[in-house]
Amino acid sequence: MTQRVNIPSPTGELSAVLILPKGEGKAPGVVVLQEWWGVNAQLEAIAQKWADLGFVAIVPDLYHGKVVPIGKADEAGAAMKALDFGKAVQEIGASVTFLKAHARSTGKVAVTGYCLGGALTLATAVNVRGLAAAVPFYGLPGDLDWSKVDAPVQAHFAKHDDWATVAGAEKVKAGVTTPMQLHVYDAQHAFCNDQRPEVYSAEACAQAWERTVEFVRAHTS
Repeated sequence: MTQRVNIPSPTGELSAVLILPKGEGKAPGVVVLQEWWGVNAQLEAIAQKWADLGFVAIVPDLYHGKVVPIGKADEAGAAMKALDFGKAVQEIGASVTFLKAHARSTGKVAVTGYCLGGALTLATAVNVRGLAAAVPFYGLPGDLDWSKVDAPVQAHFAKHDDWATVAGAEKVKAGVTTPMQLHVYDAQHAFCNDQRPEVYSAEACAQAWERTVEFVRAHTS
């Protein structure tokens, strides 16, 4: 069941897409974070996949209503540049709190995201305590105090990515004190976006998804 919800946040009211799994029982939660395009149908489809697997999934709208059509990279880049990362992390933290307290939730919540959302996943892992797991895809937020991460991390990066580099991911791994898996694929940036045939890799994405689900299940069960 998909619904729009409003989440109390230190930055003001935050809108989000909430997708509940079938049934009435409690389930672990997953916060799914947007690429630089915003909360579009492709991202909601990923959240639906989590719900189909039995998770409570939520997608916070960090652009507050703005959605950039896929392919308009200049516009997406401008939207990402205008985003206040500190406020976004607060809003993600509010989403985690919301999921932990939800009637259908077990209280165990993981965070995952792609591109911009991958960078924000790592920034959230540094700043938000008590995550069950963090799974960033091809995104880096810059240099942060990685020793503050208290959740297990599984990261997915591409060899042919000049923005979210493997070297940058390795630097993160060297800095965290929690267990961190780093998987590198012979692919390009955004290899899991099936709406971008020029970079999408079905094989790499399928492998990354299988690893992600196994990892999140292991840390939220």
